[in-house]
Amino acid sequence: MTDDAPLTGPPDPADPNGTPGPAHPNGTSHPADPNGTSHPADPNGTSGPTDPTGPVTGPDVPALVVEGLTVRFAGLTALDGIGFTVRPGTVHALIGPNGAGKSTCFNVLSGVYRATAGSVRLGAHELTALPPHRIADLGVGRIFQNLALPPRATVEDSLMLGRHRLTRTGFLAAGLRLPSAAREEARHRARVREIAAFVGLEKQLAQPAGSLPYGQQKLAELARALCMEPKLLLLDEPVAGMTADERRRTASVIAGVRDGLGISVLLVEHDMGLVMRLADSVTVLDFGRRIADGTPGDVQNDPAVVRAYLGEETAA
Repeated sequence: MTDDAPLTGPPDPADPNGTPGPAHPNGTSHPADPNGTSHPADPNGTSGPTDPTGPVTGPDVPALVVEGLTVRFAGLTALDGIGFTVRPGTVHALIGPNGAGKSTCFNVLSGVYRATAGSVRLGAHELTALPPHRIADLGVGRIFQNLALPPRATVEDSLMLGRHRLTRTGFLAAGLRLPSAAREEARHRARVREIAAFVGLEKQLAQPAGSLPYGQQKLAELARALCMEPKLLLLDEPVAGMTADERRRTASVIAGVRDGLGISVLLVEHDMGLVMRLADSVTVLDFGRRIADGTPGDVQNDPAVVRAYLGEETAA
């Protein structure tokens, strides 16, 4: 996602019976469904936000390649040599039972934890030795499981926090309200309003962030991450705790991030129905090890995945 690329809101709903969604922004069709049908833009049958004039997937959206990633805490191995690739402009789901190592993996990718061994590359950049702010500067945005919005700040000011890494005005110029500082702030606020409209929060910009319903607060977290103009989004349980309507809206926005903006998404989510409808690829972890990797259809029918979620069948 390039700086200040135009954004548009969601188009009219598509045919809920499985009509193919819009073409991928790089000019090719979206990866086919494992069952042989085209992948809809919205996993619930409606088109998500699109951006026909915005950026396309290409050299500016690099692949994320994880190889041999191992994390140990004292005598505990949280991740044991896992690997996967998030292809540019796709949604890649990382799933597994509780304690499988998903959050540990996210913490390594975002610089919160250091890897014991292995490699994480975003394009030509090795991430494992970088602090979180350097990883963010490379275009990696993240939302966490828990809300982290300043409750008394307005939604607009909360989203402005995502523009921090793009701000060039110094402390003195901002404090003196020099014309250059005022012009830059105006540009950033205009962009924040565009992104708020993209996720459906344009009418809530003046409200305190803490006054919003839970589902809208989660959308505000996603919008703040988009305000960073990321190339890769790490979404940690983005629909957890939401109502059915809120889940549908959030899924539509995530589909729009992929289909309309060409941004790569790495998703941790326990809603398996949403994962199977939305993800292009799925990696499954269990006790820190990768047990499956492939299309949603292949992973769903993998015996190792069934055992991890349902357990071994015992003889009578």
